[in-house]
Amino acid sequence: MRRPKAGRPGRKAFVSGKRKQNTIKTTTFSDGQGRTLYSGGARPGRMHDQTAVRTEGIAEQLRCRPGVKAHVDEGYRGLANQFPHQVIAPPRKPKKDAALGEQHAWRHERRAQSSNRICMEHANAEYKQWRPLQRYTGRREDFAEIQAAIAGLVSDRSARRAARLKTIKELVLAADARPTFC
Repeated sequence: MRRPKAGRPGRKAFVSGKRKQNTIKTTTFSDGQGRTLYSGGARPGRMHDQTAVRTEGIAEQLRCRPGVKAHVDEGYRGLANQFPHQVIAPPRKPKKDAALGEQHAWRHERRAQSSNRICMEHANAEYKQWRPLQRYTGRREDFAEIQAAIAGLVSDRSARRAARLKTIKELVLAADARPTFC
């Protein structure tokens, strides 16, 4: 993404601490079959996932709907701590001096959680197949509108896909469907 000239306000707000690049993050929800349920909430790259959860009202929605479950990535561990029976985050890595059995159990849990989240990762990949989101170089004010248009197209495409026989009533938080924009 293009960055503002030096000394302009807001220049640092869009620099991601993880990627060290100018970025915009979006939050995406998909069901267990990889169909997009919600995509939006464009925010600066500097904003942490947990802060976005509070500002976008996701925590309030989980509080109002105790039957909804979500599988999330590591950035939403605070949400998993706040809603332990609804939000499932990856297991914490054991310490270096942990017993071998504990390390094997962690690896097994991590793989099982990754298997549950693979549909969500595929849902994220669908956004990156669209050329405008592969390397967005336009104005950052226009990004949310472009991303919403592509989200509608991706959602329509995924809705037309044949559903598997088993129905899943859990949500999968496709945390940070953030294509990297330089």
